[in-house]
Amino acid sequence: MSLVRILDRMLIFLACVALFAMMLMTFIDVILRSAFNAPVEPATELTRIFMVIIVFSVLPRLSCNREHIAVDLTDGIFTRFGLERIRDGIIQISCGLSLIWPALQVWTLTMRAKKYGDVTEYLSIPQYLIGAFVVSSVAITALILIIHGVGILLPNNRAVDHD
Repeated sequence: MSLVRILDRMLIFLACVALFAMMLMTFIDVILRSAFNAPVEPATELTRIFMVIIVFSVLPRLSCNREHIAVDLTDGIFTRFGLERIRDGIIQISCGLSLIWPALQVWTLTMRAKKYGDVTEYLSIPQYLIGAFVVSSVAITALILIIHGVGILLPNNRAVDHD
């Protein structure tokens, strides 16, 4: 099994564990809040962290497998003129390039949080770790989209499915 496949499965497993933990925590929080008037104090903090893990751990996979949301309002026009590959390649590259700016912005905030020693309110988790996870995911996704877009635009490239 390749390293990429192992990493992919680990990230999917991480998202599944985070989702299960968030559901369990919410259930426990509701029971404790309703029955004993004793909510789980860091529940909001943990929910935010779990949501970051769920969303950003699967983002590269969704982009690599082209499982993201696509709007097909102009498909008829592009299909009629045989321009699907060009459209798909340009869109993939544009999306990849557009992710560079948010990655850089989050990187700046992450380095600032590390410099100042920012931690979460209840659990004192260093905030730069969360930011680094987001930056890594977004940067990998940008790279995947750009490579995929270039692959689509290459002539006679049958290795890339362009739907």
